[in-house]
Amino acid sequence: MTVLDAPARPASLWRNGDFLKFWLGETLSLLGTQVTNLALPLTAIHAFGATDAQVGLLRFLQLAPYLGLALVFGVWVDRVRRRPVMLGANAVRLVLLALIPALAALDVLRMTPLLLIACAIGVASVLFDVSWMSYVPTLVRDPAHYVEAGAKMGVSSSAADVAGPGLAGALVSAVTAPVALVVDACSYLASVVSLLLIRTPEPRPAPAGRRRLGPELREGLAWVFGDPVLRALALVGFCCNFSLVTVWTMFLLYGTHDLGLNAATLGGVFATASVGGLIGATISRRVIRRFPLGRVYLVAQSALVLGPALIPLAAGPRPVMVALFVASFFLTYLGLGVAGVIIVSLRQTATPQSMMGRMTAVFRTLLFGGGALGGLAAGLLSGAIGARGALTVAAVASALVVIALVVSPVSRLRELPEPRGG
Repeated sequence: MTVLDAPARPASLWRNGDFLKFWLGETLSLLGTQVTNLALPLTAIHAFGATDAQVGLLRFLQLAPYLGLALVFGVWVDRVRRRPVMLGANAVRLVLLALIPALAALDVLRMTPLLLIACAIGVASVLFDVSWMSYVPTLVRDPAHYVEAGAKMGVSSSAADVAGPGLAGALVSAVTAPVALVVDACSYLASVVSLLLIRTPEPRPAPAGRRRLGPELREGLAWVFGDPVLRALALVGFCCNFSLVTVWTMFLLYGTHDLGLNAATLGGVFATASVGGLIGATISRRVIRRFPLGRVYLVAQSALVLGPALIPLAAGPRPVMVALFVASFFLTYLGLGVAGVIIVSLRQTATPQSMMGRMTAVFRTLLFGGGALGGLAAGLLSGAIGARGALTVAAVASALVVIALVVSPVSRLRELPEPRGG
């Protein structure tokens, strides 16, 4: 019997107060992060006249720490309680983001300090991200509720995708990009408070004798790449994140430099399109129950990688172009909303708690490493052949990922496997 076929439990996560506290804090944090994703590059573009390559470098430095630190942090968080780590990471992000408008007010904010702050925020983000997914099972406990937890977190992410860009565009237009980052700083404060209010005891990981970094790193890598399903999810995830960040960054450059779209219009495009992600996360549980899991994954991920093809095809009057931009990102976010719930649920059921941090770290390294390289590639390619030409190249490369999806063992699954203990 699989998780999805298990008998109904008497309680749902709506009765789990500590999970709801965590969920609320993370939702507000995700909303603030969406504001930063738009406000930070616009700060560089409008305040310093940043070039395409500089904007790509900024995006790269936000995500590059995942390449070098996620695996190390993943080993460490498997040795300690996760909640104190998450509290410290969000406190650091709060201070760093508040520093940007403070430096701007003093007229000492320059491109180099902005790049350094972006990289430092990325380091704290790595530490938080490899911890939170490992911490959720402590609050949820019952594996039968993993899909529900994944769906709720997916709805939060998608809701933040919807509200964040529009809020960012309005704030940047009203109070300038650096000041808009205050919203993100406040969101991390809310996350810190929510974590402090949680009362579920988190057991200290059992000692495992003498532990060494190298062997534990290899164990995490062997776990992910030794399992056909996890390996396929990780490799396809790298390609999808590379595509997402590449297209997002190129479109920001194309819309700002080539089309002259203002912050409010750019935010409106992303906000309107992100309704697709909210719809996807909302319907994911019903779709997973009705259709074979692998088929849902294949269709959802295919929508994600084929969506970018509409952007370079957009032409004609400005309203028509904007409508096609919205349609492109809507299709991408819709696929992401559904696929994300499946991916997280598979990762949690396929991994014992003792390995969760390292598994998460391997995935974070590949997913955000793909995003980091995508941001750098976007800036360099846009600078070399222009943003529109770069978007065409990116769309074609993204569409080729469908081949990997068709042959993936994940696409052949009918349902979630039994969770692995340990």
